[in-house]
Amino acid sequence: MSSKSLNSKSQVVTQGNRRAPNRAMLRAVGFSDDDFQKPIVGVANGQSDITPCNAGLGKLADIAAAQIRKEGGMPQTFGTITISDGISMGTEGMKCSLVSRDVIADSIETVCRGASMDAVIAIGGCDKNMPGAMIAIARLNIPALFVYGGTIKPGHLDGKDLTVVSVFEAVGEFGAGTIDEKQLTEIEKHACPGFGSCGGMYTANTMSSAFEAMGMSLPYSSTMANEDKEKELNTGLCAEALMQMIKHNILPRDIMTRKAFENAIAVIMAIGGSTNAVLHLLAIAYSAEVELTIDDFESIRKKIPLFCDLKPSGEYVAVDLHHAGGIPQVMKMMLNAGMIHGDCLTITGKTVAENLKDIPDSPPASQNVILPIDKPKSTEGHLVVLKGNLCQEGALAKISGVKTRNISGTAKCFDSEEECLDAILDDRIKEGDVVVIRFEGPQGGPGMREMLAPTAAIVGKGLGDKVALITDGRFSGGTYGIVIGHIAPEAQTGGNLALVRDGDTINIDIEHNRLDVKLTDEELDNRRKDFKPKENPYKTGVLAKYAKLVSSASKGAVTD
Repeated sequence: MSSKSLNSKSQVVTQGNRRAPNRAMLRAVGFSDDDFQKPIVGVANGQSDITPCNAGLGKLADIAAAQIRKEGGMPQTFGTITISDGISMGTEGMKCSLVSRDVIADSIETVCRGASMDAVIAIGGCDKNMPGAMIAIARLNIPALFVYGGTIKPGHLDGKDLTVVSVFEAVGEFGAGTIDEKQLTEIEKHACPGFGSCGGMYTANTMSSAFEAMGMSLPYSSTMANEDKEKELNTGLCAEALMQMIKHNILPRDIMTRKAFENAIAVIMAIGGSTNAVLHLLAIAYSAEVELTIDDFESIRKKIPLFCDLKPSGEYVAVDLHHAGGIPQVMKMMLNAGMIHGDCLTITGKTVAENLKDIPDSPPASQNVILPIDKPKSTEGHLVVLKGNLCQEGALAKISGVKTRNISGTAKCFDSEEECLDAILDDRIKEGDVVVIRFEGPQGGPGMREMLAPTAAIVGKGLGDKVALITDGRFSGGTYGIVIGHIAPEAQTGGNLALVRDGDTINIDIEHNRLDVKLTDEELDNRRKDFKPKENPYKTGVLAKYAKLVSSASKGAVTD
């Protein structure tokens, strides 16, 4: 069955077929007789004042709607939610972050199906807007594309670039006594100078880059700054591209093929992207009915060098990458080296290779963000899939900037992020420890919180290369160090992580893709007799539903 036959609206059915009562309602929101013959295009607007990532999206939604109308469509704008990872980080509110991805997906799908939209343009900024929108787009399979709201510009203090991660690390430095409260406050005040998503190659910029690589966003759009005029101009071009998709009946599943996902994964490895990309791409592929597993990331990783020097483990931020040539420059170098597929269709109606035809073979010599592909930071990608008796389904290590690849240490176990952070700040974590944070997985959290607060505190304490941290939770795209997350099966479902005790020896062997606790199967079986899952304190509402529905992290933590 072709992708075009998967959706009843593969040939656009205009609203002229609506009955009189339907039309009467639409007349009330501005439709005239002629408008009923035009395609209705949803504008999914992620605007909110909750986070700087989304605070600048309203103007982009207005631009998109105006351009759609100019191009002969009838835009209908509707809102969707966001949760700020940066604001909720380290709090109970972070439990709702990954949950929001599915709420966003469900909300966009619900409105587009309920209103019989002919197409949709989704505009988002914060981390979960992007995968949430793309999951909905994959489910709907009507002409659609994603508009990234844009990255924030770096903050500046004492000649150094700052990002929001700088603040989390400063908390650890303050706790270690290496900076005083005045310095901490100054970093806080200067880290986020305006609107836009977190500035390094953290989760938001990773996902925007992945979508551009996949062909679901326009070239160059993934690294633009929110506050720059070119982002407004680009949004208008996106609306034009969507109207052409409607005209030529180009559907998301024509673009979101297995090869397109492979391109996205390859680019993520080249730029040093977030571990969250693995979780999100698995979920999007599931919705698009594309076969993709966590093991595919490992096989692709081994073929792709990390050749961009970007935060959190490098020096530069997304706007620097943009000025150096952006994702098109990265992809052109990879295409020339045979590392990506050039024959994939994109939202422009052209293939990847056609889009890259006029891109230079090399970036400007004056920049240091994109390194020569034969002189990379690492000869292999940085997101390593581990297996072992602690993670039979898999776990993820982000190794960019990590010098130590093989560690054997003593377990220090915590059943929540808060317990762990208290121990770090109280100097109860020492060199050689392997910190275990469990019952923070998709079901156990519930919600699979990101552990940026404890990992940044470890770095701030000067223990970044001396202490490992493993968890069934997630990590922020801003995390770096000896960290392993997404451990599956998670503790809540009886995974062996729940059976580890203080003092056990944990072996991390990244070179051989292993994560193990030094216990016999017999000992693990004996301990399992005493295992009890953690009681979910949320008896009703979204977190209760999520805990009942969500799948393993190794499958993308999907809820359907």
